[in-house]
Amino acid sequence: MADRLDCHQSLVARIESGQRRIDVVEFIVLSRALGFDLSEVLAIVEAATESDHKI
Repeated sequence: MADRLDCHQSLVARIESGQRRIDVVEFIVLSRALGFDLSEVLAIVEAATESDHKI
């Protein structure tokens, strides 16, 4: 995965372990690298997020 993203493996490991969150742009890049449909994933996340969820 790190090769696909042209980044260090330690960055991928931190994302995978939940030690590092990703921003929207990184999410788009990851979706392309993994080959999944971004809009489908966002729809799933939106459906699973409570309407009164706080930041």
